[in-house]
Amino acid sequence: MGKIVTFKDVSWRRNGQEILRQIDWEVKENEHWAILGLNGSGKTSLLNIVTGYNFPSSGHVNVLGNEFGRTNLPELRKEIGYVSSSLERFSQILERETVEEIVVSGKFASFGLYEKVSNEDWEKADALLAALRLDYLSGKSYNLLSQGERRRVLIARALMSDPKILILDEPCTGLDVFSREEVLFLMNEIVQNNCHVLYVTHHIEEIVDVISHVVLLRDGKIVASGPKQDVLTDELLSEAYKMPVKIRWEENRPWLTIQKNLEMTKLHHIKTLR
Repeated sequence: MGKIVTFKDVSWRRNGQEILRQIDWEVKENEHWAILGLNGSGKTSLLNIVTGYNFPSSGHVNVLGNEFGRTNLPELRKEIGYVSSSLERFSQILERETVEEIVVSGKFASFGLYEKVSNEDWEKADALLAALRLDYLSGKSYNLLSQGERRRVLIARALMSDPKILILDEPCTGLDVFSREEVLFLMNEIVQNNCHVLYVTHHIEEIVDVISHVVLLRDGKIVASGPKQDVLTDELLSEAYKMPVKIRWEENRPWLTIQKNLEMTKLHHIKTLR
C-alpha cells in the first residue's frame, strides 16, 4: 500500500517555541483521517506542513511522493484541495459569481475568474455539481445560497482540480444541524474520486463512516494515531482533552460526553490544593 503523507520525527518551531514535537505519522492509500485536539494542540501547524506553507524545523516530510527539500512546493499544492469556514473572508468576491463560476475557479486556485475557461471546464463543473447532488443550484448566485449550500459549493470547487488530498478544516463551523449533515453526507461522494480526506474538527460526532483513522494531538505531540476504533477511547480522549470524557457509539458515529462527577471531583481537588 502506497504512502500519501509521511512525517518522521518532525518538529516545528516558531519564534523559539516548539509548536510540534517529534511527530511520527503516516497516511496510506485509501485511508481517511480525522485530526482532533484542543485549540493550540498543533492541528493547524500540522496541516500547514502538509500543504508546504510551514517547513519542518527538523525531521523528514514526504507528501504524495514529494520529499520536502527536494520538491516544488507550489506545484505540490495544486494536488491538495482545501476547504475551511475561513474561506468566507472572500465572500465579497464570491457573491458576485454564480455557482458554476465558483466551482470552475477551483481549477485555477483563484477567487474570481481571470483566465480563459474551456468548454471542458464548464462541463466538468456541471458533472461535479451533479455528482455531489448540487445540480439544483446551477445558475444561482452565491449570495442567494444558505450557509450550508455555500460550504458544499466550496467543496465542489476544491474538487475541480482533482486533488489527491482534500483538507476539510472545520467545514461545519457555524452550520445548523441540518446543514452540517448535508456537508457530512458529501463525504461519501468525495472518497469516490480517489481523494484522501484529512478532516479537522472539534466535534467527534462529525467522524462519519468514511473516516477510517484518527490522530489525537495534545500540546504539539501525538497522543495516539491509528484506526478510529482503537484511538477513540475514553482514556485516550480524556488525555487529549485534558478532562475526563466518555465516548459512546450510535449508528457507527462517536459521541462525546463529559464525565461530570469526575470533573467536579477534579476541580474540587484543585481548589483544595490551593
